[in-house]
Amino acid sequence: MRFSAFFAPTLRDDPAEAEVVSHRLLLRAGYIRRVTSGVYDFLPLGLRVLRRIETVVREEMDRAGAQELLMPLVQPAELWQASGRWLKYGPELLRFHDRHGHESCLGPTHEEVICDMVARELKSYRQLPLNLYQIQTKFRDEVRPRFGLMRGREFIMKDAYSFHADEADLAREYDNMCEAYSRIFTRLGLKFRAVEADTGSIGGNASHEFHVLADSGEDVIAHCDSCRYAANVEKARGRRSLPQQEASSALAEVATPGASAVGDVANMLGIGADRLVKTLMYAVSGGPHDGTVVAACVRGDDEVQEIKLAHALNGDGVTLADVDAIKAVGGVAGFAGPQGLRTKVLADTMLQGASGLVAGANRSDAHVTGLDMARDVPDAIYHDLRNVRAGDGCPQCDGRLELSRGIEVGHVFALGRRYAEPMKVEFQDAAGQRAVATMGCYGIGVSRLVAAIVEQCHDEAGIRWPVHLAPFQVSLVSLGTSEAVQHVSRQLYTALIDAGFEVLWDERNERPGVKFKDAELMGIPVKVVVGERGLAEGMVEIGLRGDKPASLPPEDVPAWVVSAMSGAAC
Repeated sequence: MRFSAFFAPTLRDDPAEAEVVSHRLLLRAGYIRRVTSGVYDFLPLGLRVLRRIETVVREEMDRAGAQELLMPLVQPAELWQASGRWLKYGPELLRFHDRHGHESCLGPTHEEVICDMVARELKSYRQLPLNLYQIQTKFRDEVRPRFGLMRGREFIMKDAYSFHADEADLAREYDNMCEAYSRIFTRLGLKFRAVEADTGSIGGNASHEFHVLADSGEDVIAHCDSCRYAANVEKARGRRSLPQQEASSALAEVATPGASAVGDVANMLGIGADRLVKTLMYAVSGGPHDGTVVAACVRGDDEVQEIKLAHALNGDGVTLADVDAIKAVGGVAGFAGPQGLRTKVLADTMLQGASGLVAGANRSDAHVTGLDMARDVPDAIYHDLRNVRAGDGCPQCDGRLELSRGIEVGHVFALGRRYAEPMKVEFQDAAGQRAVATMGCYGIGVSRLVAAIVEQCHDEAGIRWPVHLAPFQVSLVSLGTSEAVQHVSRQLYTALIDAGFEVLWDERNERPGVKFKDAELMGIPVKVVVGERGLAEGMVEIGLRGDKPASLPPEDVPAWVVSAMSGAAC
């Protein structure tokens, strides 16, 4: 491809809208352009990379035994109503009416559609197991799209759905998909971790997320420094050393004027923060406690993990209660304690059996000392409610937990019968009885992977694509318009294409610095420079992006590129 005819509008300056490296570089290098909030065009460079990623995904899914199909983006409301998610999914589901008044949505995922299709075709256990996948556009009406392709409203996703006769076969396929995902991300050249995760709005019995490790990641993952244990902080468990137990004593109220923050109370009373009970009041949405206010307690130096709390309540979510709601159950905002509240109290397991604690007195400007959880909060229900911290003990070995930021690029779920039962995905089993299929689902953010790879593969000059993902393998730069330069450039262009490489030939009438900066910015792995000075000695310059170039006779260039491609990485 000649650069003069190629649509790749590069930018000299960083766009004001770009917040992370991948967003900045993909815009500057002419890979994407913003259409509206959270929606992007893929320009020719971006589409080339996207297609290469799709190829890796397809090859590994096919290798794992899945079959590709394509389902519609527009989904009828009745399918979502049948699964029970039409109202539950929330405002991220973009709903609309067509000209006939029929209500539909833009699919954020395809559990309902695949279940409807399989339910109509599945007759016998002999048709199982079945794993079907697609690479399709999705739309989720995010409240705050950001970071370019990393959190958009419209995106491209690989989603697969498996159907099984029993849980044992689902477990086998779950492991099969985890292995396929590891192969995909390894082939893409990524540093990643598979972590235990919350099932979120998709639901199900178990799930794992695959995270690309990057400082710009929105998620925090905990992982052991000694074993393979890793989990999203919404799911992570950790061991911690507890302070020496103090002898039980009577409750006593102490004045703490203006001291509602843990640090202020600890300093005023001369104690460690781990001797305090932090009591937070939450309003619950969904589940058996919908609309109620509950108290959640952790040690003063811990934080409540709200996803864990919602699961402990079998609810959809929790939000901090307002002042009036706290007062209605006997608490005082800023000075709440678990004792004497007229509501359900959930406490972290690190508080179980603890005594000699300090807590809010449920009166303004006052706390109590000598709190004994068993004596003073006898009805407390104990769960793992805390956020793990760096340095906590690993729950599976003697190692310590570390915290890293990650970009979620894949997620696998053991759904069980969460969708198959309401959608009536049934079959005749080996005994001739009607049975409900059990399901798994497996997603990869294909367009998000474009950004995730750039987050790991870049330098100050631009993108550094792994060679098998780059939009072109070779940037051929002609310096000058002499007949000799043009002749040798044409010969090299043809020879490299004949050798199987995709070449972007920069024959524009531009300054050398502009051409070199564009090649570096775009991240093309190999740069070949044809200039009058080199040709005077029968040489051209060649080198991997970012390396010091070498001089070679033009006829040796294709062989050099073949050799360099075999060992190059981002």
